[in-house]
Amino acid sequence: MEELISFLLYAGFFYFIMRFTCGAHLVHGSHQHKQEKSIDPVCGMEVSQEKGFSKMYQGKEYRFCSRNCLIKFDDTPDVYLNSDGDTP
Repeated sequence: MEELISFLLYAGFFYFIMRFTCGAHLVHGSHQHKQEKSIDPVCGMEVSQEKGFSKMYQGKEYRFCSRNCLIKFDDTPDVYLNSDGDTP
């Protein structure tokens, strides 16, 4: 009976450690999320996902640092994209 109680105490402690402390990062990943950045196809600046403007073009999302770059892209998108549909 003592072994069962010891086992349950260790199991409870292990669960607590894995659930609420550093062990949680092993299961759910780090709390530090990498901010994905895109390159503005017009001017080449890095643009984070929560800033700037975006436009879907031929099934792909492009991000722009300013409305001016977005307007330039809207006017002539093929000028800013190479034959693969990626930025130069």
